[in-house]
Amino acid sequence: MSRKKGPRSDGPRARRSFTPGQKLELLAAYEQAVAAGEGGAFLRREGLYSSLMSEWRRARDAGLLQGKPAGETVGRPSAEQAEIARLRRELAQAQARLARTETALTIMGKAPRALGGHLQERAGRSGRVRARQALMDAFGELIGAGATTRAAAAMTGIARSSVDRDRRRPSPSHRPRPAPANALTAAEREHVLRLLDSPQFVDAAPAQIYAALLDEGVYVGSIATMYRILREHRQVRERRRLARHPARQRPELVADAPRQVFSWDITKLAGPVKGTYFDAYVMIDIYSRYIVGARVHARESGPLAESMMREVFGVHGVPHVVHADRGTSMTSKSVADLLEDLTVTRSHSRPKVSNDNPYSEAWFKTLKYAPVFPDRFASLAQARAFMADFVTWYNNCHRHSGIGLHTPAEVHHGRHHTVRAGREDTLAAARAAHPERFGANRPLPKILDLPKQVWINKPEPEPQAA
Repeated sequence: MSRKKGPRSDGPRARRSFTPGQKLELLAAYEQAVAAGEGGAFLRREGLYSSLMSEWRRARDAGLLQGKPAGETVGRPSAEQAEIARLRRELAQAQARLARTETALTIMGKAPRALGGHLQERAGRSGRVRARQALMDAFGELIGAGATTRAAAAMTGIARSSVDRDRRRPSPSHRPRPAPANALTAAEREHVLRLLDSPQFVDAAPAQIYAALLDEGVYVGSIATMYRILREHRQVRERRRLARHPARQRPELVADAPRQVFSWDITKLAGPVKGTYFDAYVMIDIYSRYIVGARVHARESGPLAESMMREVFGVHGVPHVVHADRGTSMTSKSVADLLEDLTVTRSHSRPKVSNDNPYSEAWFKTLKYAPVFPDRFASLAQARAFMADFVTWYNNCHRHSGIGLHTPAEVHHGRHHTVRAGREDTLAAARAAHPERFGANRPLPKILDLPKQVWINKPEPEPQAA
């Protein structure tokens, strides 16, 4: 039997923000609800606190909300504005007493289609069934009023085929579920709801209310019962000020020649005993796959990374872009100042996105999966010597499948044209000797082609104008 989901089982949601216009609308609706004795229910249903209403009321009475566009900051009222707000409140209260029998509530509800989607998304299974049934009833009323099925479907969001299918489907005979013997009576449930919506407890969670009542010697129901009653009246919503994390822009980098885009990262090398590590700083040219810089240090720091970059740029030239993840050394002030002084564009991976730095991560796998890679390094000197030998072998002897089976050094230093010409001559001679052994009439197989471009997150093609 599946357990019932809690009120926050779906995890934290994005922090809510309100435009001045929305504040005015919610404040007006809240005051109408207070006049009807349902202020607490309104706050829980909309996921708001009474303190917010007080703050918005002061801002509205001071004239700080009227005419403000969305996104503009609303400041605090001055002393003069606060006095004007007080006089406005007194005037509004006098007018309300004179026109108490007349209501002027403007309902700015959602369209039925959006309302149906909202209910079906947020409610549980029983709530979704009720929401769908309500929309089906609305569909039938619209048809009875003379609307076409197409118009009724557009207004309710219910497909015409669904309505036809439901009409042909026999109605299931559900036996009514008997009420539990220990269930609260209707009067007791109404009393609990009034207590939860009272000014004393409207801003508190059911667990807090439960404990406070017990301390006062009062028991009205369990915490689960309080949540159940609130859920039945749609008064369970997230009200906390949750943090909002802006979406990070995806890095899109393209290189069609060496010395354009460098990528770097730091990996750990196991030290002589468990829990000790050395830090290997490695910078790679993403087009040629050439390791332009590799250093091993006992710790990770921004100044050490800056020192390595100065040496690399002095030997191999200053690239257009340097890409890295968001580690402390990569985002350090010393590295940022160096790149800014050299007018090098800084690029960083998105948080918690592992494939935004693929070339460095792939090289670390090549390093650590090599059969000669030791389980541990006895000393910092041994780690430095091993890295120097491995980088020399990789740059000058390893034939990389991503660059036409050339070595990184051949591509980085421009010797790949000579190597390619020699390969073509060799294959041409072999084809002339045994033409029956060769199918495609091309100088070299595709695996020996050097890519025209490489990238980190291939840019999307520009949409063509119609």
